Amino acid sequence: MIVADKVFITPGSKENNMVALNKHTGALIWSSPGAGTTSAYCSPQFIDGYSIPIVVTCTENEIVAFNAETGDVLWIHPQPSGNDIHPNTPMYSDGMIFSTTGYGGGSWLYRITDEGKGAELVWHNDVDNQMGGAVRIGDYVYTSGHNRRGFACIDWHTGEIKWRTNQLAPSAIIAADGMLYVYSDKGDMGLVKPNPDRFELVSSFEVTLGTNQHWAHPVIHDGVLYIRRGNVLMAYLIKDNDSKSDDAEFEEENNNDA
Repeated sequence: MIVADKVFITPGSKENNMVALNKHTGALIWSSPGAGTTSAYCSPQFIDGYSIPIVVTCTENEIVAFNAETGDVLWIHPQPSGNDIHPNTPMYSDGMIFSTTGYGGGSWLYRITDEGKGAELVWHNDVDNQMGGAVRIGDYVYTSGHNRRGFACIDWHTGEIKWRTNQLAPSAIIAADGMLYVYSDKGDMGLVKPNPDRFELVSSFEVTLGTNQHWAHPVIHDGVLYIRRGNVLMAYLIKDNDSKSDDAEFEEENNNDA
């Protein structure tokens, strides 16, 4: 992760658990022992707006927050996972940090306290996203489980699971213009309307090109949805040219091998 002139990296060793480098020269700015455990595929998150700038990430079996200027450890909370893997970057919103991990780990919400120097657990539930991420829209989080399979809607404030469905799960999820774009590991791409009362699928199609796993996160740019699978890149037009509706169904623009 790059913030201003710093590059933040998590080697995961006992001495150099997280480091900050000068992005121009590669020179070491600081090194921190952190939790002293291995790294866990997780990219860090930068949080500003407090008395100190914060970098938060997940390592082997915990979530750790650092002072972004000095590398001092601010707080650590345990987050056990079956395979010690935490691929999802923690999500920050309104003084809260949401974190989720697969292999039975579940989801956690923390409240930042003491101007960033502390954090307290608000809730924990069993929705354990392996690597597909999560998005917050309004007062709800949308994500999917791994061991406890099911695409789910979670109340941001309480952790209550509003609903859970076997459709499009497990999956990678992104959001744009108030809609959810959900790519399941079975190869189904779904356009879903956020609704805390029920699962509401607008349209879907099957990704048949490419090889091996359906794991790459979709990307949206300039009205086009890009999906990669193996050595194939597909592009789908998702913007309604007449601007009549945000719920226009997927229209394939190009599915040639890249």
